[in-house]
Amino acid sequence: MARTIHEKDERLIHPLHHPQTVPQTMVFDRAEGIYLHRVDGHKVIDGMSGLWNVNLGHGRPELAEAAHRQMMSVAYMSNYSGTGCATTIELADRLAGFAYPDLNSTFFTSGGAESTESAFKTVRWYWKQMGKPNKTTIISRLRGYHGVTLAALSATGIPGYWKHFEPVMPGFTHVNPPYPYRFAGEVREGETVGLAAARELEEKIEELGADNVGAFIAEPVMGAGGVIVPPDDYFPRIREICDEHNILLISDEVITGWGRTGEWFGLHHWGVQPDLMTFAKAITSGYLPLGGIQVHDRIKDVMDTCPFEDRWFHAYTYSGHPTCCAVALANLDILQAGEYHKKARHAGNYLLGALRHLEEHDNVGEVRGKGMMLAVELVEDKESRTEAGTAEAVKNACIEKGFMARVVGNLVVMAPPLISTDAELDRIAEILAESVEEVHAA
Repeated sequence: MARTIHEKDERLIHPLHHPQTVPQTMVFDRAEGIYLHRVDGHKVIDGMSGLWNVNLGHGRPELAEAAHRQMMSVAYMSNYSGTGCATTIELADRLAGFAYPDLNSTFFTSGGAESTESAFKTVRWYWKQMGKPNKTTIISRLRGYHGVTLAALSATGIPGYWKHFEPVMPGFTHVNPPYPYRFAGEVREGETVGLAAARELEEKIEELGADNVGAFIAEPVMGAGGVIVPPDDYFPRIREICDEHNILLISDEVITGWGRTGEWFGLHHWGVQPDLMTFAKAITSGYLPLGGIQVHDRIKDVMDTCPFEDRWFHAYTYSGHPTCCAVALANLDILQAGEYHKKARHAGNYLLGALRHLEEHDNVGEVRGKGMMLAVELVEDKESRTEAGTAEAVKNACIEKGFMARVVGNLVVMAPPLISTDAELDRIAEILAESVEEVHAA
């Protein structure tokens, strides 16, 4: 007897999964645009763009054709020790200065966690070349997400990811995020939440000693931690603090890069430039795995002029895979020609406006977002702001009505594809409102 797809699925280890919470996984076998089709025929809006990454939606022939052309040309070529493929080099050149003016050099990875690891190794290597070998500590933020390989996990500030994998690596520490709705730190007289959170970073640097701190890593808009949008005064002050204490600033643009927030890159909103940037996800619209880091020109200068025996000795087999790079080039053609960062700005503002009325509900504490990253925070009541335990039920109700989002604690989080129409965004808002009402009326 032929086994069903769900029986076969028992052989797949699903990330972040337990059979008790999802007795039967959702299996999809077809997708187009912003829509996913389950094997049982149920159709849902892909409210998370896959996993924050399918910016251009499903089924773009231009991306599939780019992959095919490259596969028929050069299937694979290592970038080790001065070899390389022309397609990979073209993408590196295309990216020079695109995100930030002084970030002109790229090392490619296969995804976000590898990018985080590469950035951390680069920080340590750089400071050793600069005669400051003790500058190894990385400061990150609680609720921040930077991946779950061991060093990335140690920077990730979500304790649920640490459980059963501890101890985390030494040399990592966390400060509070600039979370206006739930800031956990002290806001002093005359301070905003943004300046209070920045002050915590400075105090942590002073506590550890600046000569022991290599870098501060932050997502411009925090994704997996709950779509936390910082106050406008936060990142300009962070940049000042890093400069004053000779600390490298790493911008984690794995989610926020390539237009999702309404600018090409997240820190563009505040006119701030990092020293290193990590990226992945939407550089190929998720069609193939690709990520990377970009480094400031002064870091690249050290790479090029250091003694041979001190060279930047770091590598991955699939760094700069030609087919992934070919898809990235085609993806960037579409994103830039269509000015999709502007589409994300319009669509995000439109959806945020359509969801605002939810804040009138007794169990909705806040609706927030930046571009096409949005969240609805559910509470027991508005006065106490106690987190409600209903987000999973709201998500499940949404799925039955045709919209699939993600749950982060008490939040329903969404990041629809940038191609979403106003009518489709209206339908998302309708489904979410109906689901919130249905669950909290029960």
